Amino acid sequence: MNGAIARVEEPALTALNMRLRDDYAADCAKSVERWNKVIERAGLAFRLRLPHVAFHREIGEFRDVHATPDGALIDAAAWVRMKDQWLPSAADGDFIAARMAPVSAPGQFAGWIAPPKVGIDNKPGDFEYVKVAA
Repeated sequence: MNGAIARVEEPALTALNMRLRDDYAADCAKSVERWNKVIERAGLAFRLRLPHVAFHREIGEFRDVHATPDGALIDAAAWVRMKDQWLPSAADGDFIAARMAPVSAPGQFAGWIAPPKVGIDNKPGDFEYVKVAA
């Protein structure tokens, strides 16, 4: 696809939303870099990275643009061909949902939560922190 992302005049609200999105992306980039340092200290040859702001946008100025995670512009046919390599599938969602079973027994923790080293106020880990009214 031959094209480029260009600067254009926008209404104030649109410009404000773009600025807030840019600030949010910059904040996310700082967090990703902190995680990358943890990954590096663990000796793993892997880096997290944020996608380009035009990637997979359904609203805003990029809603009609098909872009790769790196920001390369592609046509609709290429997007349909490649999107499953970049985005979570229904099977991925099912995998996560299967692990999101609630746990409410004292001393037990959901599978996605690491047990604390010590309980709140130095109470034991099997302390009943929350009582749910029936």
